[in-house]
Amino acid sequence: MPLDPLLHGEALFLHTCGADKEHLWRYLHEGPFDTREAFDDYLRRKTAAFDPQLYAIVDTGSGLALGLAAYMRITPEHRVIEVGNILFSRRLQKTAAATEAMYLMARHAFEGLGYRRYEWKCDSVNEPSRQAALRLGFQLEGIFRQHMIVKGRNRDTAWYSMLDTEWPLCKAVFETWLAPVNFDEAGRQKLSLSAVRAAI
Repeated sequence: MPLDPLLHGEALFLHTCGADKEHLWRYLHEGPFDTREAFDDYLRRKTAAFDPQLYAIVDTGSGLALGLAAYMRITPEHRVIEVGNILFSRRLQKTAAATEAMYLMARHAFEGLGYRRYEWKCDSVNEPSRQAALRLGFQLEGIFRQHMIVKGRNRDTAWYSMLDTEWPLCKAVFETWLAPVNFDEAGRQKLSLSAVRAAI
């Protein structure tokens, strides 16, 4: 859901900030944040902008905001949009809810907003993000060398995309994987997302 600093700020600060969580912010342009005041200022600035548009990833069971993601580099005239600024707390990482959040954002981009190109970009040395992009169905387009400077160091950017023509297959993969029958009583997946993709 759209980020509301008043509604989501406390849980997000608890689950993404603190000395033991600084690594969560390693590849993001801002953060980590040592104080609630600095974090709240960050959330207020981000929600005041048209681009990026931040969304809170809320656990349906607890009602707690456990992560962030954004639509960004929004270019309606070309029908291109990017998903980025992804921040998953430890509690959210490697869960079905994390995958479902990415599915819902992609579905909204293609079906709700009518975009034809959906992008994912990350630091080329951020291997977990690169693997996530491929797992979710994005295609690698290349490496933009010396693309930007982030936190005082060079960033080469790995550039991925998903097209509207590819979305029907990606959607079918997501929905097959997310189906309750794909999980056992302990919530463990029976087939991986890549296995589902190979089978469809």
